[in-house]
Parts: sequence; C-alpha cells; structure tokens
Amino acid sequence: MSTFERYLTLWVVLCIVVGVALGNLMPPVFQAIGAAEIANVNLPVAVLIWLMIIPMLIKIDFAALARVREYWRGIGVTLFINWAVKPFSMALLGWLFIGYLFRPYLPAEQINSYIAGLILLAAAPCTAMVFVWSHLIKGEPHFTLSQVALNDVIMVFAFAPIVALLLGLSAITVPWDTLVLSVGLYIVVPVIVAQLLRRSVLASGGPDALARLLARSQPLSLVALLATLVLLFGFQGDQILAQPLVILLLAVPILIQVYFNAGLAYLLNRMAGEQHCVAGPSALIGASNFFELAVAAAISLFGFNSGAALATVVGVLIEVPVMLTVVYIVNRSRGWYERGAKSAASAARKV
Repeated sequence: MSTFERYLTLWVVLCIVVGVALGNLMPPVFQAIGAAEIANVNLPVAVLIWLMIIPMLIKIDFAALARVREYWRGIGVTLFINWAVKPFSMALLGWLFIGYLFRPYLPAEQINSYIAGLILLAAAPCTAMVFVWSHLIKGEPHFTLSQVALNDVIMVFAFAPIVALLLGLSAITVPWDTLVLSVGLYIVVPVIVAQLLRRSVLASGGPDALARLLARSQPLSLVALLATLVLLFGFQGDQILAQPLVILLLAVPILIQVYFNAGLAYLLNRMAGEQHCVAGPSALIGASNFFELAVAAAISLFGFNSGAALATVVGVLIEVPVMLTVVYIVNRSRGWYERGAKSAASAARKV
C-alpha cells in the first residue's frame, strides 16, 4: 500500500469534519449541488463514483467471467446473506433498539418511521461502492462484478415483496426510475467506458500500457472516494448538528447489522473453503447497502422530512467510514482466514 492508502482512515476523518463544516458554512453551495439530481440520483455524486470504480473495472477481462462458476460457494453465501438474512436481521435490530431500548429518547411519532427506514436500507444490496471495497482488499474482480449484476437482477423482483412483508404494507411503491437510473449510471455506463478504455489501451500499447494506466488511476479513485465523503456529509451537515442524538441512536442498529452480516458471510465462506479473494467481496457485499434506492424509496413512501428518510440518510453517512473498518478487518485477518479455509477444503475432499 502507498503512504496515502495507509493513512486513509485519517483522510476519511478529516473529510467528515470538513464536510460537516462546509455544509454549515456554505449551505447554498451544497443545496445547489444536492439539487443537481434526476429521480433522486445525485449527478455530481454519480460522476465521483465513476471516477472511483472505472479504474477498477478496467482490470476486468470479460473473457474470464466464465470462471466465476468456480466461486459458486461464495455466490451462494452472498445471496443467502443479502436476501435471507440481512433484511430480517435489520428488522429485528430495528424493533429491538429503536422500538424498545431507545424508544424513551426518540420522538414517539417517528418510531415506526425510523424502523421502516432501516428496513428499506437493508433490503437493497450495494452496487457501485462494492467495487471500491473489493479493490482495497484485492478481491476477485470478476466475482465482484458478476455478484453485483446478479444482485441487481434479484433486486428488481425481490425488493418490493420483502419490504412489503417486513413493513406490513399491502403494496410498496418501488421508485423504478431511481432503480433503473442507478443501475445504468453506476454499473452499465462505467462498465462500457472501462471496457472501451481497456481495449483501446491494450490495442495501442499492450499489457505494459494497461499497467501504467492502472497505476496512474488508482490515486484518482481514492481522491474521488474522499470527495464523495465531503459531499455526503456536507449535504447533511445541518441535520448532524441539529439532531446528533437521534443520528447516533439510529447508527447503532446499522453498525451492528453491518458487522454481523459481514462477519457471518466471512465465516460461512471460510467454513466452505472458499478463497479469501472471494470471501472478502462476499462479506463486503453482504454488509453494505444501495443507499440511493433506500433514500428514494423512503422519500416516496413516507416523505422528505420523515423519520424513514432520516434513517436512510444515516446509512449514507456511516457507509464509507464503517465499510473501511470492515476492509481493515478483512485484510488483517487474511492469514487466519486462509488457514481455516485450507482445513475446510481438505476435509471436504476427504469426504
């Protein structure tokens, strides 16, 4: 890792402070940037996400995607966590912490709305940002891309029924424009741009030219990540200072579910004997959320000033700092993981 990457946590903390400060010092500027959106998808943030993930997508050789079937155990674990565990564990944590333990400290009229926002957040698996986390742990890029694409397909059919079941509503209005636009902006467009760049560079300069391009573009990805953090905290700087206790309490179940789902996915992959380069992205996909869709759905169902909308925004605010801690844990535990995965694979072969 470069010196810049080694101190990434410090840069994240500084960007959070800068974002909150700028959001309160220059609210008109951040309001103007925040208003630059289509179907609740912020376009400046979308551009920054392109800068984050396109260098990672350039690494992907589509001819090698056929090998993904080798990672069927990791795919199975990720799908199990995302669709059979994550929404339901978040609903349980929401009811326990927001509906019971923290109830005396929260506005009574917003309790159910807060829980609804947490459920909306957990029911949508992450898309674009997963490529950043996978890159930081040296995850298998083909597995990451195929798993994100598979989750997007399932989300089209499963998001509304799962949310309807957990919220007890007869019908859920899925913001289809947000869902389709987000997938297009965060997955389809970057994949196309990255592959065109990859083919052009390989055709003109070969593998050495591609390696040089990747080396030059990697710092750009991290700078874009930090700029995104400044924007996200700048957008909500006034909310953070106005309702610090509410935001802190809402963050508790989100934090627990991130570490619980990441840890469960990581352990299941280890028990199954899956490679670390697959288990890492699997754990990260299971832990992170598609916050653009969650925020749009919360606003559509409950209104802009609702507790549900605030709960999904808290998910946005803590996404990057918390996921970086998961990245750190996955990287630091590589040796422990590989010893256990090797033993599990050997036992499976004997059986």
